[in-house]
Amino acid sequence: MPGNVEVRVARPADGEAVSRVLRASYGALMKPRYSADLLTRLLPLITVANPALLAGGTYYVALLEGTVAGCGGWTLARPGAPDRPIDPALAHVRHFATDPAFVRRGVGRALIERCLADAGARGVTTFETYATLVSEGFYRSAGFETLGQIVVSITPDVDLPSLHMIRRAD
Repeated sequence: MPGNVEVRVARPADGEAVSRVLRASYGALMKPRYSADLLTRLLPLITVANPALLAGGTYYVALLEGTVAGCGGWTLARPGAPDRPIDPALAHVRHFATDPAFVRRGVGRALIERCLADAGARGVTTFETYATLVSEGFYRSAGFETLGQIVVSITPDVDLPSLHMIRRAD
């Protein structure tokens, strides 16, 4: 793992720490690319830890200096479409965030490397993410390519301009 970042599988008991990271990260890091009005409506919806992810075994927390500094994971189920057929070779990168106090210290890199390694060990050859407009550089640095802009409907009246990105295994 990069630096002295420790990555472990998240547990349901990590919910508050994950929510704290999501609130800090998204609240600060999304401001340059999203309007204040959208963030006011959006942040309460996306800054709460997802219990299914926490219990799924493929969602992780990154610890640095004894603190949960980041979170993120992957699933075979497509976000927002759990009833769609699963492709066992396609993983969906989910709910990534790094606490702004820990950016540029290898937290995100350690998390994505763990996701790629664990999913790859289970036969995944392609990774997909619906990335925020501010996270394109991070995913590009991890080998993802941008397929195009999309809109992710969070609720019927909250749409999030995003990027559809993909990474094929080496």
